[in-house]
Order: sequence, then structure tokens, then C-alpha cells
Amino acid sequence: MDVLLTGAGGVVGGAILDHLGDDSAYSFTCLDTDPLPDRETVVADVTDYEAIRPAFEGHDAVVHLALVPGTGGASARDVGWSAPLAANLRGINNVYEAAVEADLDSIVFASSNHAVGMVEVRNAPGVYTSDSGVTADETEPHRPDSAYGLTKSYGEDLGRLAAEAHDVRFYGLRIGACREPDYDHPYGDAERGVDDGTIERGSDEYDEQVARMKGLWHSRRDLAHLVECCLRDDTVEWDHFYGVSANDRRWLDDLEHARETIGYEPQDNGEEWSSPPE
Repeated sequence: MDVLLTGAGGVVGGAILDHLGDDSAYSFTCLDTDPLPDRETVVADVTDYEAIRPAFEGHDAVVHLALVPGTGGASARDVGWSAPLAANLRGINNVYEAAVEADLDSIVFASSNHAVGMVEVRNAPGVYTSDSGVTADETEPHRPDSAYGLTKSYGEDLGRLAAEAHDVRFYGLRIGACREPDYDHPYGDAERGVDDGTIERGSDEYDEQVARMKGLWHSRRDLAHLVECCLRDDTVEWDHFYGVSANDRRWLDDLEHARETIGYEPQDNGEEWSSPPE
């Protein structure tokens, strides 16, 4: 299968390439604003339709990860218009339009937990415990917590339009917390804070970061497996799935739905970690 990977140089792209990049079942073409070492790369910006359009020819699927920075992140609650917001919406439109024009079979979109992030915002920190009773399943409507989350909601809705109007399968992945290899564990965010000097190990802030990650953590191998499940599927018209591992305290919970629909079987569970790696 020939797969175009936009934003391939990021954390999620790295997880996909690390776990699927050498699989003979897939031939990945990377698209990014900078070339990737040892990978075939189309150097282009997704906001430039004419620059990216030729890269879609001859591919079966696109995995759209590219993000234009500057929306203020997941904690920015402003509702005003901005150039980064416009650029991200343009990039999503360009990628989907090119996929339709090139007659690709499927679009896999890196959405985010922040498309329903108000569930967490309104229920934190209690939502981080295993007995909070707060869950968001596959029927949860969009509840973006930020302009960033809004772009992800938009990408899911535009994907549904593309699927229902243009016969391209669409998969929106509401990714929880996938991290770099050194922090690929439920203590990752807290330990990165320790390394950065912004969090003290053993503090309440440290403990809350761990509790949050034990619900939202999506290990790199589980993320790659979820993407592979979407690439292999030929039954879904459009759908979204939560990108989390099999964490006991996950509040994003559509695991049964994802298992039955696309065969997603995550291997990792944040609760199996009682301390950070040595």
C-alpha cells in the first residue's frame, strides 16, 4: 500500500514510521516543510495546494498529521479569528481536496482528544481517577476546548463530507497523549517537566500529570497499530476513534467500538507503570 504521510517529521509521524516504516506492506512517502533523513520526502507546505497536489498521485491513502503552529495550544480559549487558525483550516481543505482529486481510497486524520476536550476541562482533576464516572464514548458530540480543538472538529466534519459526497473512506483519530520515545510512558509529561525544571518530582503537580497521562497515554506502538487498522480497513465509510492505549482509567472510551469496527487491540496500559523508567 502506498501511503502519503503529511507532517511526517513530527512526534506522531515518527511513531508511525518507527513501527510501520520498514513493513513491506507499506510504502511511505513523507511530506513536510523540511526533508526527513533517510526517507523519501516531498518538501512542501500543506497550505499551498499547487505544491502538494502532485504528491497525491499514485497513492492509496493519506495520513494527515501536518499542523501549522500558533493557534495558542490546547489551553487557549479565545474565540477570535487568527492567521494560524485560517492556515490550519486551509491545510485540511487542501489535503482532503487533493485526496479526492487523486481518487485515494482513504484519509486518516490526526484529530485530537481536544475535539471533545471540554469533557476534561469541566471535570478535571476528578476525571483523572479510575472511579470518576466520567466517560466520552464514540457518540460524544464535539466539545472543543480551544482553537486547536476547533480545527480538529472541523477536520472531522469535513472528512465526513468528503466520505459521504466523494466516496473516500475517512478515519478521524482523536489522539490522547503520544510522546517522543524518551517520554513514551505515563510518567512522560511529569518527567519532562522535571527535566525542564518546571515540575518537582513528588509534587502535587507531578502526581496530577501522571494521573492525567495514565488515562490519556497512547503508546507509540499502539498509535501505529491504530493507524494500521485504519489503513487495512475497507468497511468504514467514515468514523472517529479515540487514540488511547488500554488504560484502566481512560475516560476516552470507545475501545469496544474500535475493536469491533476496525480490529484495534492496544497492548499497553498506563496502570502497569508504578514508577518512571530508570
